[in-house]
Amino acid sequence: MATKIDDIHQDPVITRLLEKMPKKVASSFNEEQLSHLRNAIGAREWGKHKLDVRGTVKFLKWRYYYVILAGRNRRSLSEKEVKVARVLTASIVATFITFAVLLGLIVIYLIKSALGINLIDGWSLGLWTWFKELL
Repeated sequence: MATKIDDIHQDPVITRLLEKMPKKVASSFNEEQLSHLRNAIGAREWGKHKLDVRGTVKFLKWRYYYVILAGRNRRSLSEKEVKVARVLTASIVATFITFAVLLGLIVIYLIKSALGINLIDGWSLGLWTWFKELL
């Protein structure tokens, strides 16, 4: 049982927490209380962001702080967030597919025009003429 107490006191989260307290208060916690504190405070893993910029700016007589954080979302999403994510994903996929199909049709039309194939005599979209002028 003593090893568990040593282990919980060796935990970095608990160590930082206890260092911020008076010695009398820090020594009053038992193993179970420290375990619950560890679960409540340490399980979130704060501070692991790809982008973490923090600073202060002095403006007149006040100082303001700013924080810019960015990274992967590790939280579980609510139902509303899941729905929004699905709609956004579907929109992005639909936009990409539409763009790819249109680009493919333009390439096929330019190849057809380069080969001199006319589907309707005397009519053209003008893409081939425009493309030749670019070159």
